[in-house]
Amino acid sequence: MRDLSYLFVMTYGRSGSTLLSGLLNAQPGWLIRGENHDAVHHLYDFHRAMERASEAGPTDALRMRTHPWFGAADYPRRKALAKTRRLVLDTVLRPKEDTRVTGFKEIRWYQPDLPEYVAWLREVFPGARFLVNTRDHADVLKSKWWADGDKSDQLAGIERRILDVADDLGDAAYRVHYDEYVADPSTLAAMYAWLGEPYDEEQVRATMAVRHST
Repeated sequence: MRDLSYLFVMTYGRSGSTLLSGLLNAQPGWLIRGENHDAVHHLYDFHRAMERASEAGPTDALRMRTHPWFGAADYPRRKALAKTRRLVLDTVLRPKEDTRVTGFKEIRWYQPDLPEYVAWLREVFPGARFLVNTRDHADVLKSKWWADGDKSDQLAGIERRILDVADDLGDAAYRVHYDEYVADPSTLAAMYAWLGEPYDEEQVRATMAVRHST
């Protein structure tokens, strides 16, 4: 398996994250895919279900053909993590020959098991980093995506959970704010430094000049 670096964009709907993905993908060797309807979280659910099954009783008992959980004790955890990485790489990320950094952006980081899911992602994708994108809530809530009733508390709660997880990740996470970098692209220089990539303001402005979904 090729030596790749991984980055995942954590955000919520209508935060301007598609533009952020465009900025990342403008870097040579970067391939950050778009949303996958939280498909990877379903793989986490599978993994956790199998782990729980493997703990359904004493190991020797779970290996008996007469046990209702026969075979569950021998769930190959490390192999499952490696196979999951291969599956996501082959079907979701699909890195190209020149890809150095890959990952995806997702807006569905509102699960109650978010800390555990992120910890699992870091096991599946060693060295993974997480880029958090936020935006002024008043502008986010103007979108039809959030238009069904007053969802200000819901949005604030989602952002808080994301930021709490990011805080726990330390240097493996970084936060940018859409309104700030759109108003002044130079504020992204620190993000590029964190990414280990050169900051090219001309390239950044050229990318921003192209319409992206926000």
